[in-house]
Amino acid sequence: MSTAKRKPPTLQQKRDEVNKKALIWAGSVIGAIVVVVTVLLIVT
Repeated sequence: MSTAKRKPPTLQQKRDEVNKKALIWAGSVIGAIVVVVTVLLIVT
């Protein structure tokens, strides 16, 4: 009797990793925009 081997749930882990990276990227882009706007407001 051959039983089907269960693979570890790597897809969910990869999906979480991608989400974390996307959140970090989005946060850094928003932070950069905020910094640029504040610097422009201070300079002008």
